[in-house]
Amino acid sequence: MNAVKHPIKRSFVFFLVPDFTMIAFATALDPLRSANRMLGYEAYRWRLASIDGKPVRASNGVECAVNTSLEEERKKMAGPDRPNMAIVCSGVNVERYHNKSAFAWLREEYNRGVAVGGLCTGAHILAAAGLLSNKRCAIHWENLPGFSEAFPKANVFADLFEVDQNVYTCAGGTAALDMMLKLIGDDFDESLVNRVCEQVLTDRVRSPTDRQRLPLRARLGVQNSKVLTIIELMEANLSEPLSLIEIADHVDLSRRQIERLFRTEMGRSPARYYLEIRLDRARHLLIQSSMPVVEVAVACGFVSASHFSKCYRELYARSPQQERVDRKQLLAA
Repeated sequence: MNAVKHPIKRSFVFFLVPDFTMIAFATALDPLRSANRMLGYEAYRWRLASIDGKPVRASNGVECAVNTSLEEERKKMAGPDRPNMAIVCSGVNVERYHNKSAFAWLREEYNRGVAVGGLCTGAHILAAAGLLSNKRCAIHWENLPGFSEAFPKANVFADLFEVDQNVYTCAGGTAALDMMLKLIGDDFDESLVNRVCEQVLTDRVRSPTDRQRLPLRARLGVQNSKVLTIIELMEANLSEPLSLIEIADHVDLSRRQIERLFRTEMGRSPARYYLEIRLDRARHLLIQSSMPVVEVAVACGFVSASHFSKCYRELYARSPQQERVDRKQLLAA
């Protein structure tokens, strides 16, 4: 008589960080519940952990109770309750999260063969723990500029999710659903994935490389293909801005034609638009990183800190230094 094959079981620890994003957490967890329901048995198990075992408040203000503390998780490492995967759930203000105990625990789990993952901005914490050097990873688009500057050894992409050997990262939001559906598909088959999709009312599993943000055409409400190409060129060249002549050569238009197109489609000159997107990147870096203002200026294509400060003040009605002060006061409130 053939032995009954044991069902696949994969256990998770979801490590909740203060201000974690609820939507990413929920869309990672619920597909596992749905898969268990479809299968008729507990193929997936999970528990929630925090630093001290106390409830953790999400960025939407909801407090979430947990099952274990990191001290308890360390005791489980050598026993039958060791997880197959430890997933960091974080969100806003991740750049100010520095907990050596959490970083050490993540390294211990990884070194014992446990897969590690990050939801939304979780890649930031994995990188701070030293686990993303030369690894492909994904992070929410809003945090990508600061992350790239803080962790240059990580291969970060503006993808929905990335899987690099034993490291799983996703950009948050509903991208967590796509990453978990891929994992379920790897464990079982497409049929189960389709049944889970029907349960959660989604019609497909998106590709890891699908866009995080809306395409430029939809995001900006611009239809002219030449203008869209020019904006893509600008966004790809922020630290070393292209001249209008170089842009004109790329798109086979004259400078005057580009000026006219931007006035019509964007309501401002191409130079002004280029400046605004560079300053937008600078604002993200000021908020998300501890880079000196002069380094932020260089990273965004400004030849001097004084010129950068002047342009920044004209657009945002405050200096880069004041932006930092206001941000710190907001976080301390």
